[in-house]
Amino acid sequence: MNDQAMPAAGEPIVPIEDRLIHPVGERAAVTPKERMTILRQLMPEQDAQARARNFEEVNLGLPQQLAMLEAERCLQCKNPVCITGCPVRVNIPRFIDLLARGDMRAAADSLLDDNALPCVTGRVCPQESQCEAVCLRGKKGDAVAIGYLERFVADWANHHRDSAPAVPTSSGKTVAIVGSGPAGLTAAGELAKRGHTVTVFEAFHAAGGVLIYGIPEFRLPKDIVHDEVTRLEQMGVRIEPNAIIGKTYALDELRATFDAIFIAVGAGLPVFMDIPGENLKGVYSANEYLTRVNLMGAYRPDADTPVLHGQRVAVVGGGNVAMDAVRTAQRLGAAAATIVYRRGMDEIPARREEVHHAQQEGIGFEMQVAPVEVIGENGWVTGLRCVRMELGEPDASGRRRPVPVPGSEFVIDCDMVVVAIGTRSNPILTTSAVGLKVNEWGYIEVDGAGMTSLPGVFAGGDIVRGAATVILAMGDGKRAASAIDAYVRGELPVAQPEATSAAI
Repeated sequence: MNDQAMPAAGEPIVPIEDRLIHPVGERAAVTPKERMTILRQLMPEQDAQARARNFEEVNLGLPQQLAMLEAERCLQCKNPVCITGCPVRVNIPRFIDLLARGDMRAAADSLLDDNALPCVTGRVCPQESQCEAVCLRGKKGDAVAIGYLERFVADWANHHRDSAPAVPTSSGKTVAIVGSGPAGLTAAGELAKRGHTVTVFEAFHAAGGVLIYGIPEFRLPKDIVHDEVTRLEQMGVRIEPNAIIGKTYALDELRATFDAIFIAVGAGLPVFMDIPGENLKGVYSANEYLTRVNLMGAYRPDADTPVLHGQRVAVVGGGNVAMDAVRTAQRLGAAAATIVYRRGMDEIPARREEVHHAQQEGIGFEMQVAPVEVIGENGWVTGLRCVRMELGEPDASGRRRPVPVPGSEFVIDCDMVVVAIGTRSNPILTTSAVGLKVNEWGYIEVDGAGMTSLPGVFAGGDIVRGAATVILAMGDGKRAASAIDAYVRGELPVAQPEATSAAI
């Protein structure tokens, strides 16, 4: 055990490490009271100053000894509320128990049976607000580090499971998945396990959706996504890239060819601030900026799709996308990279770990500040005019509404602005599909089974619920796969009640 995991002064030192050496398949003889004395293991990570200038992964992963020690903290509750806290309903106590017993292969089999993308969710899922938030171990102290353990087991599987997944007997049914992001890939894996022939249509040249174009290498290495996609292909899933449904193929063409369809195209149309100067050179949407860097390799000098390397970069927004953009700008050489957010640090929606990492790396934070104009010279950005905000009464989201402070205008000097305030539905597919119902915001309406107004056409993820997290999209994909399986087997009625919106 490293120094990070040692008990604080005055606390008893529990010699549990010696009891971790036991035959595979057995659990260490540790009482619940003793488990409560084990401190949560800290994630090893790159030095902050070094990583701020490279794209290598920040978190390095727990070594096996510390992973097993962390697994011993799990109380194996009779009512495992952590499972209900997980959108994809991973049997968390089961894989953690197997890990604690040292049975890595069984732990990996258990995790992969529940989760199509565990290497991904172990890195980017906000466990702190889901499974770990309801962990009973966290009622007195820190919750079990479920995300760290998920990552460890998933990475172990990637390096040690040498056999390809078994391909089940074919059902004779075919399913088209539109979009290869987290919802689409999850549904593809679940449907392939049920024996259906699955084809995934992806608009870009590489599969992965937001996992490949939206999340930087230092948070989610692209070879991890590639490995997850390869595993699905080994199960029989076919990926067709460069296929835009609504342009390359019409939705009606897919309906005539496949027994069922799952639409999981996300919500990738960027939202801008609607302030003067947003058309100046040097203003990016976060979507374009991150896609250029992550998918197109724009950080390379010889890249076919270049990107500006701003020296003073302002990123507007406070979510995970904003954190990704500002930390990317710094790694591309920015001397000053700053978050501009209209609420306070307590209200910032990004994961606490990402905020902490950004602070360690020297990212600046201008809190309770709202842009009112992008200013420039000769067509190029030179600054961001802002106004100070104070927090008033709560708005519809439950958060206190930012209110401008009169006479508080000031300018942030910058030569590049990245807008990361959200996304909305892209209308390419929805406006070209006759009879497909959408709500007033352009998101697809679905019924309780996830079926749209078109029989046999299902939808899930951000194109239904609006911009959300990877794990929520995966949960939609998993539920949709069950409904699609029932539909193609004739067990789900075609007739539906009036579709209702699950968006917003």
